[in-house]
This record gives sequence, C-alpha cells and structure tokens, in this order.
Amino acid sequence: MLFDMKHYIDIVDYHPRYTEDTLRMWRESKAFALGKAESQSLASHRYYLNRVLAACNDIYLAIEKQSGQVLGMIATDGESITQLYVAPDAQRQGIGSCLVELVKESAINGLMLYTVEINRQAREFWQKQGFIECETKTIACDEGMIDVLCEWQPKELTDHSRMGG
Repeated sequence: MLFDMKHYIDIVDYHPRYTEDTLRMWRESKAFALGKAESQSLASHRYYLNRVLAACNDIYLAIEKQSGQVLGMIATDGESITQLYVAPDAQRQGIGSCLVELVKESAINGLMLYTVEINRQAREFWQKQGFIECETKTIACDEGMIDVLCEWQPKELTDHSRMGG
C-alpha cells in the first residue's frame, strides 16, 4: 500500500540528535539487504555518520510523523547518491522514491551511485528510478563485494543530447 507521503512522513535535514535512530535503521536495513550483520562497530559507524558523511554530504531523513521514528535516509554530495537506506518494515511504501525525487530535483547534471551487485531488490529499485547500470567493480570498503555503477540523467539533458547537443 502506498501512502500519501506528506501525511505519513516529514523529510528533514539530518541533525546529530537523530544519530542513534538513524544508525539503528541503517544497520537493520543493510543487514536485511545483504543477509549479514554490519561488520563496522557502532562507535565507528557513529563516527562515520557524523564526522565523515555529514561533513561532505547533504543528508535527509524520512521521519514518521506519528512516532518520530527514522524510516529512511539519503545522502548526496550533489553529483552522487552516497547512501540510501529505508527501514525493512517501511520498504515498498514510497519512502525511498520520495527521498530520491528530492535529490533529483536539484541534480541538474544527473546523478551516479554504486549499489552492491548481490542486492537484487536495490538494483531493481534504482532501475525503476530511471538509473542505468553502467559498469561493475570491486570496492574495498564494501568487504570485497562487487558494486554496480548506476547513472541517471534528467529528461531535459537526455532529450538535448539526442538532438545533437
């Protein structure tokens, strides 16, 4: 069932007061998607979120209005979507799509991202969002897993390039 997002969630800028809820959701979502627990310690993950990711990305959270629970997060540096996670119980309700659309609105030159090759559900999600799989490669930070590079171009750019520039 798809919800009317504006009545169900608020999209807010990340703030450190959301750290613990964001990490809980992020770790649950990643474990659900990959079928294994997060290998990074909670302290290390907390440091990464607040000192590394937040320093060079805009991070938006989907907060359930009724409970105040963090249901999703997206991080972008303006050219790439560096993170997207939605709580397992909140997936397939439009939250991820809502977060992606928010980022697409300001991505005039398109976006790129990497997703893990073994995560079929994520790859299908990105294809539905208009991303095209371009190449695969092994990235050391993902425990040797193969990542797939995906790219998205705004319709205006795609139409313009078809007309010869």
